[in-house]
Amino acid sequence: MTALILRRMNLNVTAVVVSYNRAGLLRECLDGLAGQTRRPNRVIVIDNASTDDAVEVARHHPLQPEVTVLKRNVGGAGGFCAGIAQALDASPQDPSDPSGQATRYIWLMDDDTIPTPMALEALLAAAREARALNGVWPATLGSRALWIDGREHLMNKPRPRAWRALGARELRQSDGAFQIRSLSFVSCLINARMIESARALPCAAYFLWNDDYEYTTKLLKDATGYYVPASRVVHKTKIFGSSDADPGARFFFEVRNKLWIARFSRRNFSGIEYAELVLKSLRRWALTFWRSTNRPLLVDCLKRGLQEGVNEQPASNAAILGGNPDIVAKIEAVESRAAGGSEV
Repeated sequence: MTALILRRMNLNVTAVVVSYNRAGLLRECLDGLAGQTRRPNRVIVIDNASTDDAVEVARHHPLQPEVTVLKRNVGGAGGFCAGIAQALDASPQDPSDPSGQATRYIWLMDDDTIPTPMALEALLAAAREARALNGVWPATLGSRALWIDGREHLMNKPRPRAWRALGARELRQSDGAFQIRSLSFVSCLINARMIESARALPCAAYFLWNDDYEYTTKLLKDATGYYVPASRVVHKTKIFGSSDADPGARFFFEVRNKLWIARFSRRNFSGIEYAELVLKSLRRWALTFWRSTNRPLLVDCLKRGLQEGVNEQPASNAAILGGNPDIVAKIEAVESRAAGGSEV
């Protein structure tokens, strides 16, 4: 009886795609969303001031997504901040849910993420299973990301939650889905109620590194999230890599943003988790230096990252997206509103 009730419960999904100068990949991404066995109720494309044909691709795609063009490139972090704020601003009316009481999820991905046909259906099946086992809807769920040759993209694969699992550690009906402590934004499904309860959006100041880690650890501190291997997407990065790959000039963002997390997001972690964050970050930096073929570049990135990470603090989302007053108004509404309702 419980399983039947859960199958009948409405789930309203808004997909948010962040795009920048990859018109061809954006078309593939939107084609993938259009080909879902369970389509999202709404699709939003946030364009980071592209100079190619990405905006035209989005505006003329048969899926007819809502398109917002930002005044300047604010990176993935700023794009997802804007996209989530817009997704929460209004939800499409679902004919099967005239009361508007459907549980809402927001599905995040970059334009180089191509969802396979059952990606969303598998995530929602896992959400329902988790709801049945744990008594609440999960805060986040993430897909298995594959590279173009079929290998799993290790840079997007999270580790199982090591400390203080909340509810079922695994979802057996969902192909071994397991509980996690953080997720990347490569096909990340987030419970809208959790966002409203936290009154927080991704920190746009992080630009392109660790924004997803900072944000999902915040949402998952006292909530459940699952990695769902049955949900698959193709992550079409230029090269195959993992979290240990040489980041080159991006090492600056790794250092600065990890220091910002340590300074300003300490509440995201328990004492043990915080110590683990520090130790693993130092280990990762050491491995990066050891494997690098351009250590002088990394030394420069380390120096600048340490300087900004220690002496500065992230600018507000409203300040970074100030060129888009309509988006700023939505951001401020999310970050200031009190959450209503009780069930997550």
